[in-house]
Amino acid sequence: MSTCVIPNLSDTMNKRPLSIAVLGWIFIAFGAITIIASAVSGVDTPSHREALSSSEVIPILAARLLAIFCGVFLLLGFNWARYVLIVWILYHVILSLFHPPFEIIAHSLLLIVAVYVLFRPQASAYFRGAKI
Repeated sequence: MSTCVIPNLSDTMNKRPLSIAVLGWIFIAFGAITIIASAVSGVDTPSHREALSSSEVIPILAARLLAIFCGVFLLLGFNWARYVLIVWILYHVILSLFHPPFEIIAHSLLLIVAVYVLFRPQASAYFRGAKI
């Protein structure tokens, strides 16, 4: 007589690494906080700049929504989200070339940390088990 063994679901499920959870939540929080701050104080209008036109506000809002979007889909385990997030950060590194040196350093360090976190063996294993 054979017995049917049901595997323990916790052993077969692909667990999210803590580093992916932290990075995902950081981007969700960053996107949400910057959207709220922009709504309260006006979108990126430092005293030395004129008010932004609607054609400038839309890409800024889209970039902030993309941060939230990528963070959510990182948490859900979608492989493509890590590539989109890296491109998003790389875009900010390029934009930083036209700003004070601190910004390029900060964005470059963020890019290095994100690449490390998102492409470590544990992260790759997590994303391999993800949905399409």
